[in-house]
Amino acid sequence: MSDQHDTVVVKDGGSSAGVLIALVALVIVLAGAWYFVMGPGAGTSTAPTDINVNVELPSVAPASS
Repeated sequence: MSDQHDTVVVKDGGSSAGVLIALVALVIVLAGAWYFVMGPGAGTSTAPTDINVNVELPSVAPASS
């Protein structure tokens, strides 16, 4: 009787589906953040943009020299 043993090594590299899903999720999160922070979804200010400045003009023209 012979004691022969065969060792089979199986190396599985896996798939890159997890990395691909993570990258797609990252792009979606970054696009959403841009939209709400700096893009068209950013809230507009309700403060009035016109500034009223009262300037008193002299009633007499300055004397020419």
